Amino acid sequence: MSLMKNSIKKEKNLAMVIVGDRCIGCDACYVSCKTDWDVPAIKEAFRTKVFEVEGEDINGNPTIGFLPTLCNHCDNAPCVDVCPTGASFKRDEDGIVLVEPDMCIGCKACMIACPYDARYYNEEEQTVDKCTFCLPRISNGLDPACVTTCVGESRNFGDLNDENSNVSKMLKDATSVFKLKEGEGTSPNVYYVTLNY
Repeated sequence: MSLMKNSIKKEKNLAMVIVGDRCIGCDACYVSCKTDWDVPAIKEAFRTKVFEVEGEDINGNPTIGFLPTLCNHCDNAPCVDVCPTGASFKRDEDGIVLVEPDMCIGCKACMIACPYDARYYNEEEQTVDKCTFCLPRISNGLDPACVTTCVGESRNFGDLNDENSNVSKMLKDATSVFKLKEGEGTSPNVYYVTLNY
């Protein structure tokens, strides 16, 4: 059996930490992302999205919560493994999964392989597109657009290799932590937490 890819030490271990009960479903993240990245104005095209989740409280009363989603920038990214041209790739230095548009042939194999439905095909550009953790913004010391516009401070971004980063402290203080579809072996870098503050 081959070694898991996530055994490689990254210079930066970039991650998103989402505090679920802080999301109010305002879609500011969705709008800022579409605006910043010229994502087509159709509902099937998105780099980030917020889903409504219906449930019940302990008394059986109906509840509605919200689940922010995006590319999980997996350490073991199936989208990268299936790409026939290498257009989908993972940066060694920080773990960000990207698509090189000039190499993408539009086969959509990566879209099928992604267990998070985090990719879309841009008909106008003739390439697959996805969240990049706002690489140009973070390269200039800024947070991703979705984090900046999150009114409830549900979305948080940083380097888990830095124990003093906001995201490291949140994971340490969390009363519960989970990742979406952990059982798929993807080693996602988006965490969902509950905090007491």
